[in-house]
Amino acid sequence: MSSFAGVSMLIGDEVHTTPAVNTCGDSGYHLLVVNDYSRTLREIPNGKVNSSGDFMVGGHKWCICYCPNGADPSCADFISLFFARCCDDDGIEEPVEAKVEFSFVDQVEHQKQMHIRASKSYSFSSKSPSWGFPRFVRRDILERSGNLKGDCFTIRCDIMVCKDLNTKYAGGTVSDIHQHFDYLLQNKVGTDVTFEVSGETFAAHRCVLAARSTVFMAQLFGPMSEGTTSSAIQIKDMRAKVFAALLRFIYTDSFPEIDKNNYLEGDKAEVVEQRQEEEVDYVMWVQDLFVAADRYDLQRLKLLCEDLLSEHIGVSSVASTLALAEQHYCCGLKNACLKFIQVQSPMCVEKIMATDDWEHITMTYPSILNELISKLVSNQKDKKRNHERM
Repeated sequence: MSSFAGVSMLIGDEVHTTPAVNTCGDSGYHLLVVNDYSRTLREIPNGKVNSSGDFMVGGHKWCICYCPNGADPSCADFISLFFARCCDDDGIEEPVEAKVEFSFVDQVEHQKQMHIRASKSYSFSSKSPSWGFPRFVRRDILERSGNLKGDCFTIRCDIMVCKDLNTKYAGGTVSDIHQHFDYLLQNKVGTDVTFEVSGETFAAHRCVLAARSTVFMAQLFGPMSEGTTSSAIQIKDMRAKVFAALLRFIYTDSFPEIDKNNYLEGDKAEVVEQRQEEEVDYVMWVQDLFVAADRYDLQRLKLLCEDLLSEHIGVSSVASTLALAEQHYCCGLKNACLKFIQVQSPMCVEKIMATDDWEHITMTYPSILNELISKLVSNQKDKKRNHERM
């Protein structure tokens, strides 16, 4: 169980923090409370960092770095978050391996020991003292979400210092089962079924697939079983990297990572363009994974994809995400898309309606148009009432 490692409160560019808490074990969490969020936007420009107070976990001193207007021009529309190892008077000596997870305080799924244990570890040294997310969350997404309450939100940072993979915590040893299953997948030990997807071949274990997915259970052990065939099972209408991510989730129960936060070098305009292309590719990958999760009845993966798609709604992607939400009966994601369109300028709405995906919506799901019009009319009435009260 993680130990509490204190709380820091940011008000504009001021920092108020509890006295340093030295946790007993190698895992702990620190809370970063951003109070008067709109003030931090005004007072902390793009590229400027505001840091939490120092706190101790695993015998080392750490802090959280918060950039409300992004760490650099390529992520100016995002909140950036970084986790840093603090220098002592003598400087940083030996590198320290640690696993870090940022989440909003209500996202308990991200704060479980198993989830953190399954994440990738990072080395913190004098040459590389920090790691994090230049694009943690788009500001407009945060401002529309329930995470911002009364111009305030709280980030929880969970840290696990990797001194020993078998380190014991209060209550027993943290399970390594996901690592063992991942080893089976990566090393193909005892595989007994093969899939061919977009020209690539994947080996897997029928029992593992069947235990995790009712669709695989029927496909591999049902009356029309394909589990005993000696040839590869063909998976159509899916990209190989999407099927690889699907398998990774089945074996580890963790959301498969895709590296979308690399630092890019070059001209600023070129970097911004590359970031935009990365964002488009990432959203398409999550959309495809969402469809695959629904296809194989992996409800937890589908919900995780839903959350990510809600956080990455943009002018270029909202129509395709809205169509997926309607097709796969996801009311929360659908409402997030409709809400996004509602608050856009006429010029942005025009761009949305000029996409092929919007044409697909009008032809296939005309009821969505009625819902959108109803919401827009309701908004106009609310604005009129508010104006009359003034």
